[in-house]
Amino acid sequence: MFENKGKTELSELGEFGLIEHLTRQVEIVQESTIKGVGDDAAVLDFSDKQTLVSTDILLENVHFDLRYSPLKHLGYKAVQVNLSDIYAMNGQPSQITVALGISSKFPLEAIEEIYEGIHIACKKYKVDLVGGDTSSSAQGLVISVTSIGYVDPEKVVYRSGAKEGDLLCVSGDLGGAYTGLQLLEREKQIFLENPQIQPDLEGKDYIVERQLKPEARKDIIELLQKLELLPTAMIDVSDGLASEIFHICKSSNVGCRIYEDKIPIDPMTYDTSREFGLDPTICALNGGEDYELLFTIPQSQYDKIKTVLADVSIIGHITEKKSGIDMVSKSGNIHPLKAQGWSAFKKYEESNSNDSAEKK
Repeated sequence: MFENKGKTELSELGEFGLIEHLTRQVEIVQESTIKGVGDDAAVLDFSDKQTLVSTDILLENVHFDLRYSPLKHLGYKAVQVNLSDIYAMNGQPSQITVALGISSKFPLEAIEEIYEGIHIACKKYKVDLVGGDTSSSAQGLVISVTSIGYVDPEKVVYRSGAKEGDLLCVSGDLGGAYTGLQLLEREKQIFLENPQIQPDLEGKDYIVERQLKPEARKDIIELLQKLELLPTAMIDVSDGLASEIFHICKSSNVGCRIYEDKIPIDPMTYDTSREFGLDPTICALNGGEDYELLFTIPQSQYDKIKTVLADVSIIGHITEKKSGIDMVSKSGNIHPLKAQGWSAFKKYEESNSNDSAEKK
């Protein structure tokens, strides 16, 4: 898409010249986009639909490390993170805006790489890039994406609709993104200690891609619609399965019971987490960044889920609030579920060491 092969200082273009350069080949595909890039604001028309809006920000050395995050993958991922939020409302994303904070170390060609990933994501998911902003940054690279979408008023799904007896379901598999991150961090440390040693990622493509290039689950939303199956509550798994379960339970004023042996974990995730001395279940519960969909459905819809949605696992059920939020371990013991998320992952692992030993 971009033809520059050298190193061009951003100061040669200026802010408006940079925006024009990065968006000059943007193609509009959504009927709801009346006016995209090129004016003070985008103009959108969703007719009788309800509008969905979500914003996420990615910060260098907080959400990503450029020593192992390719810029094209980073642009792609920044879009996916946002589209996932729209799908979690049972909606369809249609437009995005992108704002960049750029430090002086980045030439034009590096920013083009980021936008290449953004454009690839837009094309794949059929969303329009309709605006954004750029600014200098003294703290490294900042990427902020706002996604805009729509949903029929009667089909929007909140976190607050789960009912006692509903089945708790999750798409795909969990823990891969966190395990992939551990692998990348290990190879980074080895490289920093000895730059002559090349990264050893052979055979680990799946979990590395889960971290660097996740995919929003548009396919699950389309299958649910095809089956005329409307979840009672839904959320995307960005902060770990346990955290998202707590969000649904709190919003719906209910309890929940899940079963450890029902949590979907890919064999590569399982084996690699063991190599790192980690409990695969804890990686799935608290790892984060899987961007799968967690949702509840009435028990009457069991056959549809079980026989048609092959990439969906039923991991538990909703209970009354006073029953609490629990997990039944593989050994049959009942434990209160804890949601510590990314920042307290080590603390969570240590606090559950006894249970982990029991599982082994």
